Formats: sequence, structure tokens, C-alpha cells
Amino acid sequence: MGYRVAVVGATGNVGREILAILAEREFPMDEVAAIASSRSTNMEIELGDSGKMLKCRNIDHFDFAGWDIALFAAGSDVAREYVPRAAAAGCVVIDNSSLYRMDPDVPLIVPEVNPDAIDGYKARNIIANPNCSTAQMVVVLKPLHDAAGIRRVIVSTYQSVSGAGKAGMDELFEQSRAIFVGDKLEPTKFTKQIAFNVIPHIDSFMDDGSTKEEWKMVVETKKILDPKIKVNATCVRVPVFVGHSEAINIEFEREISAKEAQDILREAPGCMLVDKREDGGYVTPVEAAGDGATYISRVREDPTVDSGLTLWCVSDNLRKGAALNAVQIAELLGRRHLKKG
Repeated sequence: MGYRVAVVGATGNVGREILAILAEREFPMDEVAAIASSRSTNMEIELGDSGKMLKCRNIDHFDFAGWDIALFAAGSDVAREYVPRAAAAGCVVIDNSSLYRMDPDVPLIVPEVNPDAIDGYKARNIIANPNCSTAQMVVVLKPLHDAAGIRRVIVSTYQSVSGAGKAGMDELFEQSRAIFVGDKLEPTKFTKQIAFNVIPHIDSFMDDGSTKEEWKMVVETKKILDPKIKVNATCVRVPVFVGHSEAINIEFEREISAKEAQDILREAPGCMLVDKREDGGYVTPVEAAGDGATYISRVREDPTVDSGLTLWCVSDNLRKGAALNAVQIAELLGRRHLKKG
């Protein structure tokens, strides 16, 4: 006996990835509904590589009553209107937008990091999925924090254009082509040219000079992992289609060597250590694309602090940063609370 699962935003990058991962991981489903806006009504979308086609349903007319889980991948505006409606109908919502992440009554979950926090979902029938850059970072930080206690984190991100949706990917492609043929193409999705460039600006600016993306990494890490950890982030958009990379500097409360950290990360859930001190002995976004692991490379000691490490991590932002994490939350929810059969 399986679940009745609704995927909201099924035609977008993350929605399609959720459907693919549900099929790939053989999530127990008696029925799955692909939900989208009115303009996508009756569009057919494949359930991963299963060969099964789903006809998109109009969210305006969809009744969430009787459905077990709704995986939302449609942005904050849609979440604001429809998540409360689904939750009130008795359907547990796993929301990928930023809208509910810092709500004290909504658990913010990365299953490898804080699985016990999921028990708080009953307050509102909503579970939040963290920001993509936060998700991969806390998977790496958790086992190290358990071992030596993290005091401070400084992270610089190199985030792919797929984090900005299909429009971001299209803009990188069109600008790259335009540059090669000598055409002029003005930015529309990004504030500056993204092809062959990097942009130190993701989301809106805040009063203190940081961007909202950077703020998310700070507050979400504290909520998921430990409120005492100090975090400083600089988030940068780079001309990569899929896969976020991060250079992370960590200061610990207790001494920990690079070798100890490597041994810990080699066995940590969700982590894959690839750290050879040779040409090509590290992972880049190209290798991580399509995979669910968070890859860690270049682990080394920081001589500028008493107990510090620096490392590099890469993950597919559409998977662990969004779709896979959402499905893993659904699996955790099923094991702990919505048991069938």
C-alpha cells in the first residue's frame, strides 16, 4: 500500500527532477498527480524514465483532500496561496520555497543532519526544504561539528544558473551563443552578463549590504545545525548550468586534523570524499551533475587559526539542493509518521 503524492510545479526544473527521483527511488505511491498552473493544464509529463505519462492538473481546481503528501516546487507566490490550503485539507506539505523556512512552527529539514526535527511538522502540517546552497553545506558540516564543535564558518559559493530556473539556463545559453556569433544580447534574468562572467549577487540586497541568498545561508544553517555557529557567506552566480560549488573555511572549538576530517567525511551519510592531491584529484560541477551526493575535495588545515580547516564541496543543486532532499524528507516522513500497510 502506497501514498497519494501531488507534485506542485511539475513542469519546472525542480518539479521534473522530483518526479524523476520519485520513480528512481521507487517511492511507494498508489497515485501521483502532476500539478501546475492553468497554462500547463493537460500538458503531458513523464514520471522519470518510467514511460508513464502524467497529465498536468490545474492547481486552481485541485482538491488536496485525501492526498498524503504534496511536494511544492513552485516558488513563494504559489506557496503563499496554496500551501495553507493543502495543509488544511490534511495533506502534509514539503515546500521548496523560502516562505516557511524560518517559521518557528515549521521544521527545516536535511534528513542526514536533523531528522528528529521532522516531528514538529504537526504544528502546521508543513515541512520546509532549505536553500540549495545551505543543504549541501550542512551535510558536510554536521559530522565535523559532531566531532570537534564548529565555532565559525566562512563560505564563498559558486552557484549555477539552474538555481535561477529555466530562465537562467536559457540566458546563459543564449548569451554564450550570441558572443560566439558576434550578436549583442542584453541581460534579462541576471543583472549583468552571465556568459563568461561571474556575478557576486544572488537575490535582493539587504540593509547591511549582504544579499538575501547570503542571509538564508546564515539563518538556515543556524536553524538546522546549531544557533551558536557564526556564519558569513558570499554568494556568486557563475556560468555553469548545473551544480553549486562552495569553498568553506571552518574554525573549530577543538583541534581536528585534515586527516581526521577526511576519515570522518569518508563515512558520513550523503558525503562522498574525492580528495587526491594531484591533477584532477577533486570534483567539479560537471562530475557532480545528476548525482545525489555532496562531493568533498581539497580538505586542508588552515594555519591562520588554532583549529581550522578549509575544504571544497560540490553538489547537484537540482537534486540534493532541492528535489532529492524533498523526496528524502518524504521518505523520512513515511518511516516516522505516515506508515502504510
